[in-house]
Amino acid sequence: MPTYQYSCNACGHEFEAFQSFSDESLTECPECKGEIRKVYTAVGVVFKGSGFYKTDSAAKKTSTDSAKPAPVAAPAPKSD
Repeated sequence: MPTYQYSCNACGHEFEAFQSFSDESLTECPECKGEIRKVYTAVGVVFKGSGFYKTDSAAKKTSTDSAKPAPVAAPAPKSD
């Protein structure tokens, strides 16, 4: 359930309320019964788990891939 922050316009009282997404916003300050408003702040987002980074979907190198020698180019044929 989300936590919302509220602030009273009249007395400045700040508080948090746990409300469902479907609940109506609160309108009355519990301290002075004045009008309140929701306080919006920036929220940090953290991506956890696999699938969020480019390296997660990159082909995995095996130990045999790194042990193979690089291919050698064949010498060019001689022309007279």
